[in-house]
Amino acid sequence: MKIFETSTAPNPRRVRMFMAEKGLLDQAEFIQVDIEKGENLTPEYVARNPMKKVPVMELDDGSCIAETMAICRYFEEAYPDAPSLLGDTPLEKAHLEQWLRWIELFFFLPTGMGFQHSTGYFKDRMNPVKEWGAECVQQVEKFMAFLNDQLEGKEYICLDRFTAADINAFVTVAFARVIRVRIKPEQTNLQAWYERISARPSAQV
Repeated sequence: MKIFETSTAPNPRRVRMFMAEKGLLDQAEFIQVDIEKGENLTPEYVARNPMKKVPVMELDDGSCIAETMAICRYFEEAYPDAPSLLGDTPLEKAHLEQWLRWIELFFFLPTGMGFQHSTGYFKDRMNPVKEWGAECVQQVEKFMAFLNDQLEGKEYICLDRFTAADINAFVTVAFARVIRVRIKPEQTNLQAWYERISARPSAQV
Protein backbone atom coordinates (compact mmCIF):
# COMPACT_ATOMS: atom_id res chain seq x y z
CA MET A 1 0.00 0.00 0.00
CA LYS A 2 0.98 3.64 -0.43
CA ILE A 3 0.30 6.59 1.83
CA PHE A 4 0.46 10.02 0.25
CA GLU A 5 1.33 12.51 2.97
CA THR A 6 3.14 15.67 3.98
CA SER A 7 5.46 14.69 6.80
CA THR A 8 5.29 18.08 8.54
CA ALA A 9 1.47 18.20 8.60
CA PRO A 10 -0.43 17.05 11.69
CA ASN A 11 -2.93 14.66 10.09
CA PRO A 12 -0.26 12.47 8.49
CA ARG A 13 1.59 12.43 11.79
CA ARG A 14 -1.53 11.09 13.50
CA VAL A 15 -1.62 8.23 11.00
CA ARG A 16 2.09 7.49 11.37
CA MET A 17 1.83 7.40 15.16
CA PHE A 18 -1.18 5.10 14.93
CA MET A 19 0.68 2.77 12.57
CA ALA A 20 3.82 2.86 14.73
CA GLU A 21 1.88 1.85 17.83
CA LYS A 22 0.46 -1.10 15.92
CA GLY A 23 3.84 -2.02 14.40
CA LEU A 24 2.68 -1.38 10.84
CA LEU A 25 5.01 1.31 9.52
CA ASP A 26 6.80 -1.21 7.31
CA GLN A 27 3.53 -2.17 5.62
CA ALA A 28 3.31 1.03 3.56
CA GLU A 29 5.34 3.16 1.19
CA PHE A 30 5.15 6.81 2.22
CA ILE A 31 5.07 9.30 -0.66
CA GLN A 32 5.57 12.99 0.09
CA VAL A 33 3.15 15.57 -1.28
CA ASP A 34 4.18 19.24 -1.23
CA ILE A 35 0.94 20.97 -0.26
CA GLU A 36 2.57 24.42 -0.20
CA LYS A 37 3.37 24.01 -3.90
CA GLY A 38 -0.12 22.64 -4.54
CA GLU A 39 0.83 19.07 -5.43
CA ASN A 40 -2.39 18.01 -3.70
CA LEU A 41 -4.34 19.99 -6.30
CA THR A 42 -3.15 18.06 -9.34
CA PRO A 43 -5.63 15.91 -11.30
CA GLU A 44 -3.68 12.78 -10.30
CA TYR A 45 -4.00 13.55 -6.60
CA VAL A 46 -7.63 14.70 -6.82
CA ALA A 47 -8.45 11.35 -8.43
CA ARG A 48 -7.26 9.71 -5.21
CA ASN A 49 -8.89 12.22 -2.87
CA PRO A 50 -11.42 14.73 -4.27
CA MET A 51 -11.18 16.70 -1.00
CA LYS A 52 -7.52 17.44 -1.93
CA LYS A 53 -6.23 16.84 1.60
CA VAL A 54 -3.45 14.73 3.10
CA PRO A 55 -3.10 11.93 3.90
CA VAL A 56 -4.71 9.47 1.52
CA MET A 57 -4.01 5.74 1.44
CA GLU A 58 -3.96 3.74 -1.78
CA LEU A 59 -4.30 -0.02 -1.36
CA ASP A 60 -2.73 -2.58 -3.64
CA ASP A 61 -6.00 -3.02 -5.54
CA GLY A 62 -6.06 0.70 -6.35
CA SER A 63 -8.83 1.65 -3.93
CA CYS A 64 -8.20 4.80 -1.92
CA ILE A 65 -9.15 5.86 1.59
CA ALA A 66 -8.94 9.48 2.72
CA GLU A 67 -9.50 11.07 6.15
CA THR A 68 -7.19 10.38 9.05
CA MET A 69 -9.54 8.42 11.28
CA ALA A 70 -10.92 6.41 8.36
CA ILE A 71 -7.38 5.28 7.60
CA CYS A 72 -6.77 4.48 11.25
CA ARG A 73 -10.05 2.54 11.42
CA TYR A 74 -8.89 0.47 8.45
CA PHE A 75 -5.69 -0.50 10.27
CA GLU A 76 -7.61 -1.24 13.46
CA GLU A 77 -9.97 -3.61 11.67
CA ALA A 78 -7.51 -5.11 9.17
CA TYR A 79 -4.90 -5.97 11.79
CA PRO A 80 -6.86 -7.27 14.81
CA ASP A 81 -3.80 -8.92 16.35
CA ALA A 82 -2.03 -5.57 16.70
CA PRO A 83 -2.63 -3.55 19.88
CA SER A 84 -6.12 -2.04 20.00
CA LEU A 85 -6.21 1.75 19.87
CA LEU A 86 -9.93 2.32 19.24
CA GLY A 87 -11.47 0.35 22.10
CA ASP A 88 -12.52 -3.27 22.54
CA THR A 89 -15.98 -3.38 24.10
CA PRO A 90 -19.05 -1.41 22.94
CA LEU A 91 -18.71 0.87 25.98
CA GLU A 92 -15.00 1.45 25.38
CA LYS A 93 -15.59 2.24 21.73
CA ALA A 94 -18.38 4.68 22.58
CA HIS A 95 -16.36 6.40 25.31
CA LEU A 96 -13.37 6.70 23.00
CA GLU A 97 -15.51 8.01 20.13
CA GLN A 98 -16.79 10.70 22.48
CA TRP A 99 -13.25 11.85 23.15
CA LEU A 100 -12.20 11.61 19.52
CA ARG A 101 -15.09 13.89 18.58
CA TRP A 102 -14.26 16.40 21.33
CA ILE A 103 -10.61 16.52 20.31
CA GLU A 104 -11.44 16.79 16.61
CA LEU A 105 -14.13 19.47 16.87
CA PHE A 106 -12.96 21.59 19.78
CA PHE A 107 -9.17 21.23 19.59
CA PHE A 108 -7.73 19.95 16.32
CA LEU A 109 -10.08 21.83 13.97
CA PRO A 110 -9.69 25.21 15.73
CA THR A 111 -5.91 24.74 15.73
CA GLY A 112 -5.93 24.17 11.98
CA MET A 113 -8.30 27.05 11.35
CA GLY A 114 -6.24 29.31 13.60
CA PHE A 115 -3.19 28.46 11.53
CA GLN A 116 -4.85 28.92 8.15
CA HIS A 117 -6.66 32.14 9.01
CA SER A 118 -3.94 33.89 11.03
CA THR A 119 -0.84 33.03 8.99
CA GLY A 120 -2.07 33.33 5.40
CA TYR A 121 -0.22 30.10 4.56
CA PHE A 122 -2.86 29.18 1.97
CA LYS A 123 -3.90 32.70 0.98
CA ASP A 124 -3.48 31.77 -2.70
CA ARG A 125 -6.38 29.33 -2.43
CA MET A 126 -8.58 30.63 0.41
CA ASN A 127 -9.75 33.87 2.00
CA PRO A 128 -8.11 34.19 5.44
CA VAL A 129 -10.25 35.91 8.06
CA LYS A 130 -7.94 37.10 10.83
CA GLU A 131 -10.76 37.64 13.29
CA TRP A 132 -11.85 34.02 12.89
CA GLY A 133 -8.27 32.90 13.29
CA ALA A 134 -8.01 34.81 16.58
CA GLU A 135 -11.28 33.29 17.82
CA CYS A 136 -10.01 29.80 16.99
CA VAL A 137 -6.81 30.42 18.94
CA GLN A 138 -8.90 31.28 21.99
CA GLN A 139 -10.87 28.04 21.55
CA VAL A 140 -7.61 26.08 21.50
CA GLU A 141 -6.45 27.71 24.73
CA LYS A 142 -9.78 26.90 26.39
CA PHE A 143 -9.61 23.25 25.36
CA MET A 144 -6.07 22.89 26.67
CA ALA A 145 -7.29 24.16 30.05
CA PHE A 146 -10.19 21.69 29.87
CA LEU A 147 -7.85 18.84 28.99
CA ASN A 148 -5.57 19.73 31.88
CA ASP A 149 -8.53 19.44 34.27
CA GLN A 150 -9.67 16.14 32.74
CA LEU A 151 -6.20 14.63 33.15
CA GLU A 152 -6.22 15.13 36.92
CA GLY A 153 -5.10 11.80 38.42
CA LYS A 154 -4.90 10.11 35.01
CA GLU A 155 -2.01 8.84 32.90
CA TYR A 156 -4.02 8.77 29.69
CA ILE A 157 -7.05 10.60 28.34
CA CYS A 158 -9.50 7.70 28.53
CA LEU A 159 -9.88 3.94 29.02
CA ASP A 160 -6.94 3.98 31.48
CA ARG A 161 -4.56 3.12 28.64
CA PHE A 162 -2.96 4.63 25.56
CA THR A 163 -5.45 5.11 22.71
CA ALA A 164 -6.02 7.12 19.54
CA ALA A 165 -7.35 9.91 21.77
CA ASP A 166 -3.85 10.37 23.15
CA ILE A 167 -2.39 10.38 19.65
CA ASN A 168 -4.81 12.98 18.34
CA ALA A 169 -4.47 15.25 21.36
CA PHE A 170 -0.68 14.91 21.48
CA VAL A 171 -0.25 15.84 17.82
CA THR A 172 -2.58 18.80 18.29
CA VAL A 173 -0.68 20.12 21.31
CA ALA A 174 2.54 19.88 19.30
CA PHE A 175 1.00 21.54 16.24
CA ALA A 176 -0.47 24.38 18.34
CA ARG A 177 3.01 25.89 18.38
CA VAL A 178 2.28 27.27 14.90
CA ILE A 179 -0.37 29.52 16.46
CA ARG A 180 1.87 30.31 19.45
CA VAL A 181 -0.15 28.33 21.95
CA ARG A 182 1.87 26.43 24.54
CA ILE A 183 1.09 24.43 27.65
CA LYS A 184 0.89 26.96 30.48
CA PRO A 185 3.10 26.52 33.56
CA GLU A 186 0.07 25.93 35.76
CA GLN A 187 -1.23 23.14 33.49
CA THR A 188 0.85 20.52 35.25
CA ASN A 189 -1.43 17.59 34.45
CA LEU A 190 -1.26 18.37 30.74
CA GLN A 191 2.50 18.86 30.85
CA ALA A 192 3.10 15.53 32.63
CA TRP A 193 0.85 13.73 30.13
CA TYR A 194 2.60 15.41 27.18
CA GLU A 195 5.99 14.30 28.48
CA ARG A 196 4.74 10.72 28.91
CA ILE A 197 3.49 10.57 25.32
CA SER A 198 6.65 12.27 24.03
CA ALA A 199 8.70 9.43 25.51
CA ARG A 200 6.92 6.80 23.42
CA PRO A 201 8.81 5.63 20.30
CA SER A 202 5.77 6.44 18.14
CA ALA A 203 6.12 10.12 19.04
CA GLN A 204 9.36 10.22 17.04
CA VAL A 205 7.85 9.25 13.67
